[in-house]
Amino acid sequence: MAGSQNVRRQAPFLLGLALILAALPIGYFVFLREPPPPPVRVPPPPPVVEVPAPSKPVQLSLQKVEGTVEVRRGGGAWAAAQAGEALHPTDAVRTQDSSSAVIIGDEEVEVLMGAGTEVSVDSLTDELSRVLLETGMATATVRPGKRHTFEVKAANSDALARTTAGTFTMSNDGAGTVAVGAREGEVTFLGRGKVVIVRAGQQSVVTPTSGGPSEPAPVPTSLLRKVAWPDGRRNQRRIKISGEVVPGSRLQVGGQHFYPGPDGKFERIVELKEGENFVQLRASSVGGTEQEEGHYFKVDTSPPKKLKVDLPWGNSSAPPAPTQTESP
Repeated sequence: MAGSQNVRRQAPFLLGLALILAALPIGYFVFLREPPPPPVRVPPPPPVVEVPAPSKPVQLSLQKVEGTVEVRRGGGAWAAAQAGEALHPTDAVRTQDSSSAVIIGDEEVEVLMGAGTEVSVDSLTDELSRVLLETGMATATVRPGKRHTFEVKAANSDALARTTAGTFTMSNDGAGTVAVGAREGEVTFLGRGKVVIVRAGQQSVVTPTSGGPSEPAPVPTSLLRKVAWPDGRRNQRRIKISGEVVPGSRLQVGGQHFYPGPDGKFERIVELKEGENFVQLRASSVGGTEQEEGHYFKVDTSPPKKLKVDLPWGNSSAPPAPTQTESP
């Protein structure tokens, strides 16, 4: 009996001891074991940044050459131009009388050079191209959608025309008279601190004595205001033609181009040939208007023929000359 009582007394102790021993691993894992390291977070890959391709400047080249066209590299000598030649800044192109050339800038710009025109390349970038019109008349076409600005600056003047889409013509006499006419779209025309917008069918002119470009006006339908022709029958081979045209116009006579004064007045000496001559005067405007007027001249510079006079007393068959008798 005493033994069974001792067992019963020890039973709670043994049970508690068993519980304590059983709880030791749980306590270790709960309180003493180091917590597991946090999960490693892999950072997401950086976003892919598309690097734009480096921009390229517009490439100019000669695509069409008719007549006598010359090119000059930098400050070198003039040489015969060939279609397909590339043009770089400081290069220049000029056309002689009865000649023309077309300059292409990728698919964005086209410049048509008329006869007696000189153009040099000033700047070429991906966003802006600029050429310098030394003298003559040039027509520029800038195609839309390329976000490219094209400028034509006049030499010996601060006049400048620019557009991002359209067709315009600039004329420069090389002495400060510059005209701009728009055929498509619109063009910004600057000079002497003044800015005007020239729209299709309009033109504007700046002269050395004006305060800037004139207010844009419709392209005139008539250019020759008056022309003074000399008499048609001549005994000299030189004649003088004078008159007045719309300021900013360009004139041509005898295959040669020239410009009137800032007020439109002009004088021109023309050489004629012996015999029949037809002299044609042509006027052109930046708006595309052309007008012609001509006159016939007959030149005879041969000396007058000598007159032969037969005196009656010099002929033996003629009656004798009368004699004078004295009266008594």
